[in-house]
Amino acid sequence: MAFTPLSSIGRYFSLMFRVFSKPEKFSVYIRQIIFEINNLGISSLPIIAIISVFMGGIITIQAAFGFDNPMVPIYAVGYTTRESVILEFSPTIVCLILAGKVGSNIASEIGTMRISEQIDALEIMGINSAGYLIFPKIAGAVFIFPFLIAISMFLGLWGGYVMGISAGACSAYEYVFGIQAYFEPWKLYYAFTKVVVFAFIITSVSAYYGYYTHGGALEVGRSSTNAVVYSSILILLFSLILTNLFFNR
Repeated sequence: MAFTPLSSIGRYFSLMFRVFSKPEKFSVYIRQIIFEINNLGISSLPIIAIISVFMGGIITIQAAFGFDNPMVPIYAVGYTTRESVILEFSPTIVCLILAGKVGSNIASEIGTMRISEQIDALEIMGINSAGYLIFPKIAGAVFIFPFLIAISMFLGLWGGYVMGISAGACSAYEYVFGIQAYFEPWKLYYAFTKVVVFAFIITSVSAYYGYYTHGGALEVGRSSTNAVVYSSILILLFSLILTNLFFNR
């Protein structure tokens, strides 16, 4: 069945209203949230760590060899790496990667439950299936994603330190001085605000496409693809909106 963009938006908000209403036993939610923190967050740590270390090194080396002007101080390498990692790479690019990993996981899991009629069984038993299946995923992601991104920031800066010094791009003192220079705390608030918004987008949009899956296994794959595509588009859109809100002050 085809849905117009307007009807899809309406169904999305209707689903979110069900997710945050008629809660089941809170103890059940706590157990599910803890499970989702591990399933969606902790399991994603290895890929985030690997990407962050190498991207931090790449940013540092590119910045060092891009500053050919002798008027530009060497500590600008560390400064550029810090700004790139904190403002854009860790909060936005890593969340795009998580949209592919976590989003497809959520959509395929809930979509499989839909076509195997497990969701219908929950409804028959009087359980709010939307809240039971989706709320723990949203809560778990909103809780754990900021910690993952904080680790990504640290590893990105550490990767830049190790690879920058190894490549002769800068000295340890100049790099450390650069990542400390002209630091503005509000940029961290900006980065983590984006992360919380992106965590909600990834889980809720992916759950929406999984929840409204109809047909067979082929439709589950299509739902997973749609979840990743539309989550990524919304991440970029809201990144632009939040950037305008924070920087046009």
